[in-house]
Amino acid sequence: MDRTPADQLPASAPAALRTALSGLKRVVRLPNPDLWDAITTAVLRQVVRAAQARALYQRWCAAYGTRDTALGPVALAPSPKTVLGLSDDAFREVGAAFHRTALQAAAAAYEQHADEWRSLDPDDLVKALDDIPRVGPWTASAATADFTGDFSVYPHGDLAVRTWAHRAAPAAALPDAERQFAVTWQRYAPDRYHLHALTLFTLAWGTHARTAEHNGAPADRT
Repeated sequence: MDRTPADQLPASAPAALRTALSGLKRVVRLPNPDLWDAITTAVLRQVVRAAQARALYQRWCAAYGTRDTALGPVALAPSPKTVLGLSDDAFREVGAAFHRTALQAAAAAYEQHADEWRSLDPDDLVKALDDIPRVGPWTASAATADFTGDFSVYPHGDLAVRTWAHRAAPAAALPDAERQFAVTWQRYAPDRYHLHALTLFTLAWGTHARTAEHNGAPADRT
């Protein structure tokens, strides 16, 4: 379990952003213990918005990953073997037709390389996953961050990071464009220690804001 205190936020980040993020005090995150689930989740996030991706993941698991346990049925990510055996219609039925080729390519590669991948450091894991057809650097980075807990490798120009950074500190001069934002973000935190903290705290701030909005509280409460 990763425990990141607010004092790890980079001093070079805008003061307004640091002040907003520091209100969280400490972020505690349990990395995803299942690399295949992390890859699946990242692939299903391709193209679609976050809320759509969450709903798609739930349908995907319920349809093809439900297992009977001593505590009753549990829906987990379908295994690579299951994914490789699904028909085109099976993907269409849950709304995952767009993701079929990436999921099946990832499943085939995972069957061959899983043991090796689990032992790689974050940078090398990103490279290995990026080699899978239809996966790409964004998905490889998101899956690696989820599995390793190292958010210095997360795609820092991601819409979620940009959205919550702007919401947390609307007065800060943050770029809107993905590439320019990523360059600026990394300039605030040139070492991975601070880059991890800045990215993780921003995403955690967004989770708190989203929860507050759902409960009817002001969005800036942390």
